[in-house]
Amino acid sequence: MSVTAKNGSLLTAYLQQLSTNPLRTKCITAGTLCFIQEILASHLAREPRPAPPKDAPILEHVLTAAKVDSKALKMGIYGSCVSAPLGHYLVGRLQSAFAGKTGTGAKIAQILCSNLLVAPVQTAVYLASIAIIGGAKSVDEVMRTVKGGFMAVIRMTWISSPLAMVFAQKMLPQELWVPFFNMVGFVLGTYFTTLVKRRRITEAKKPKKE
Repeated sequence: MSVTAKNGSLLTAYLQQLSTNPLRTKCITAGTLCFIQEILASHLAREPRPAPPKDAPILEHVLTAAKVDSKALKMGIYGSCVSAPLGHYLVGRLQSAFAGKTGTGAKIAQILCSNLLVAPVQTAVYLASIAIIGGAKSVDEVMRTVKGGFMAVIRMTWISSPLAMVFAQKMLPQELWVPFFNMVGFVLGTYFTTLVKRRRITEAKKPKKE
């Protein structure tokens, strides 16, 4: 079997699972992507990790070097238990509202609803979640993370989301929208998480006021 044929078979199997078990498939996908996203963002931000003891098992040293830790596992749980169900509900309602509407006005309205209704909710939940996973211990700390990153994330979303939506509307059958937006979300999520991590690293280096 050629690589192309194998990839096609995997995509077909994935789309079949997405059709028969949509929420479960989205939860597994989002959990896996968020897990990888956290690890990749940690490397890109050069987030420091405490070194394990010299006599620790080799596996612990390998995982530390790879930045695979409890944060990555928590991000995987966030993707499976928070992000995927939330996106499934919000995007599902949006698609249902515009089902069968193919006119230009309907497409524009769908993009506007996605950016003005869906995106702000997902952005706030995402930032609050990474704040908690990152170690925020109070509501004030969570709110600071949300307020500090909200406009940067939402601006990028407002730029990228319409482009991705127009591309999907014009170039892709609707059954491929979920994997396509998963990959777009993975790239943007990695970028945003890297920015948040770099901001935290910078703030941690600042001298504390007495």
